[in-house]
Amino acid sequence: MIVGTVKEIKNHEYRVGLTPESVHELAASGHRVLVEAGAGEGIGAGDDLYVKAGAEIIATAAEIFATAEMIVKVKEPQAVERAMLRPGQILYTYLHLAPDPDQTRELIASGATCIAYETVTDATGGLPLLKPMSQVAGRMAIQAGATALEKAHGGRGVLLGGVPGVLPAKVAVIGGGVVGFNAAQMAAGLGADVTILDRSPEVLEKLGMYFEARAKTRFSNKANLAECVAEADLVIGAVLIPGAAAPKLVTADMLKTMKKGAVLVDVAIDQGGCFETSRATTHAEPTYVVDDVVHYCVANMPGAVARTSTYALNNVTLPHALRIADLGWKEALRRDPHLRAGLNVWDGKVTYQAVADDLGLPYTPAQDAIA
Repeated sequence: MIVGTVKEIKNHEYRVGLTPESVHELAASGHRVLVEAGAGEGIGAGDDLYVKAGAEIIATAAEIFATAEMIVKVKEPQAVERAMLRPGQILYTYLHLAPDPDQTRELIASGATCIAYETVTDATGGLPLLKPMSQVAGRMAIQAGATALEKAHGGRGVLLGGVPGVLPAKVAVIGGGVVGFNAAQMAAGLGADVTILDRSPEVLEKLGMYFEARAKTRFSNKANLAECVAEADLVIGAVLIPGAAAPKLVTADMLKTMKKGAVLVDVAIDQGGCFETSRATTHAEPTYVVDDVVHYCVANMPGAVARTSTYALNNVTLPHALRIADLGWKEALRRDPHLRAGLNVWDGKVTYQAVADDLGLPYTPAQDAIA
């Protein structure tokens, strides 16, 4: 198969779909790999490393889109990239379609076969291709929140861990999954006063056993959530419904109860955000203020630590890329129901139930695509 990867063009996105090591694996399996010139610069991988690994360096993304049978990316294709997709071409990347009707419509019109990292599952019900980026984003959320809390960045001027004789910051983490766990781990490690909210008794029990006295847990109902948000210096939004738009848990009215200069970090912004006042921002302009509350809503947080993120992502995406290239997408999905769960758009049809429901579009089961 001809596999291509292009330079990411989303604002301040430095990750790349394939590392030189991944290219080597694909080339060793007999596949032709095309890499756009300069695609790996953001992770410190020059074109020479890709050539040594067996890639062909191609001058423009347009040439790769025109030639490759499968495009491997990191972020969702931007409008100019979506216009270059063609019927039957495989797109393998993060998509996050539920809050993005424009992208969904254009992918449907393209006729491409679109496999989304974020909905591929595993035998435990987890999301293995989303997990490493959730780990990165959870940890980064605390770094970003701590910076936003500084007075020079519009925050309250509070140090997360405090100092002897001065209380630490109060951190509320909404959601106890991968993002929430990693955020709480970082915040507790810095000495913050951490409360994690979740609706699953099993999750709360596991978190309680892990953190013991280093973090508190609370059941996430409206009253408890409102109380924690009002008291917090930093709130981390870490909720996820696989493939679907995130629920708006923190309302605009709740902001009026918060401290002046408190910070919200919405890690769910890729799926539309879990704060009612959230709107996607970029690393160039990461924050904005509503009702004296600082909002950090960068939609590609892991892009800031591109080398770590790219290698963590390739560790989990490459095995599926190899199977798709070796077997063809239909046979790969036929053999692996977990990879099949990643099929979001095929032949002008939406094949992921949550996306179809959220956008009010007809749903075609992924099983029909491989029949």
